Amino acid sequence: MLAPFACQPEESRGRQHDERMSTFRSPFQRDRDRIIHSSAFRRLKHKTQVFVEHEGDYYRTRLTHSIEVAQVARTISGVLGLNTDLAEAIALAHDLGHTPFGHTGEDAMALLMEPYGGFDHNAQALRIVTRLEKHYADFDGLNLTWETLEGIAKHNGPVQGPNADAKHFQDPLAYALDEVNRAWDLELTTHASAEAQVAAIADDVAYSHHDLHDGLRSGLFTEDDLMQLPVTGPAYEEVDRLYPGLDRTRRRHEALRRVFGRMVEDVIAVAQNRLIAAQPQSVDDIRHMGTTIIRFSKPLYQELKAIRSFLFTRMYRAPTVMDVRAKVTIFVRDLFELFLKEPGLLPEEWQADVAQSKTQVELARVVADYVAGMTDRFAIQEHARLCGNSELGVQTLPNAHR
Repeated sequence: MLAPFACQPEESRGRQHDERMSTFRSPFQRDRDRIIHSSAFRRLKHKTQVFVEHEGDYYRTRLTHSIEVAQVARTISGVLGLNTDLAEAIALAHDLGHTPFGHTGEDAMALLMEPYGGFDHNAQALRIVTRLEKHYADFDGLNLTWETLEGIAKHNGPVQGPNADAKHFQDPLAYALDEVNRAWDLELTTHASAEAQVAAIADDVAYSHHDLHDGLRSGLFTEDDLMQLPVTGPAYEEVDRLYPGLDRTRRRHEALRRVFGRMVEDVIAVAQNRLIAAQPQSVDDIRHMGTTIIRFSKPLYQELKAIRSFLFTRMYRAPTVMDVRAKVTIFVRDLFELFLKEPGLLPEEWQADVAQSKTQVELARVVADYVAGMTDRFAIQEHARLCGNSELGVQTLPNAHR
């Protein structure tokens, strides 16, 4: 039984292109399955989370990250009586628009695309699922439901209007988001469904947890460092009290699973209290509350800020990581500028899009679609083939497990 404020599949606003209903799957289950079977989803296997793909087999990639986000989203939405299939679909799709080399690649692409309408990975995810996936006979894209598209666009909150925060506000809209929104109004000034909000907080939970794991494995910081931080410090103390002398690997896992549990339990408790207080009777009540219903408590949020500040300094901006960031920024720039200057170098299946590009802006968007869709390894290989040596170094991180 779903809560009254959950997205009810039978009340979906439907799809842009009419299709016969499945006899055994709800609309949101169908969305989830189409996302999983998409080309863009498979390519996440070789796209950076923090560490570039060649740096070790044990680090998270965009694919494993997305799977972990989906697991958290299903757990939280199930407890709250929300539609777990919709939450899972949005979670699995939320990073489809990422470039190679993670946020470094996105930053490089955003700078390159400034003259051509901008670039944003959420907007690019929408472009992928509405236009760039070309497998179906009757339409381009995946023909997802309005609710899933809304979740991809607004899971981090409103994009425009008085309730949009400064971090996510767009004016003008990134062209890919503007294009989809013109075709089908996603109500960008309101909050998204509770399921989309769950997907967003699940993203925070997943990366806050697994970046600690990956940072420790890489040798960028140690357990002793984490003992000095909120949340992680008490978790290690509890494990040491319950399991004195536990070996290092098990100690690490036991401590970080407690950090993970603390975050999930906090989100659920806060959401339950806020839902009781607000008494929403429909998903539209959630959308028009003017604030998010799914969030961390203020005390935990402040503690997580301290952990993220630590990760930013010791991991995301570590000298070895910054060295790789500088190199891959050059790769993205070189490839984009080369294809823009010589679009005939694009693969044959992209030449029809090139031929239809009447302006430099349209051509730049085709080039951005192609480069953004590359995996780390393919971008490195193409840069080597077209631009010369693309060696990143045999081992850019200490203690990398290869």
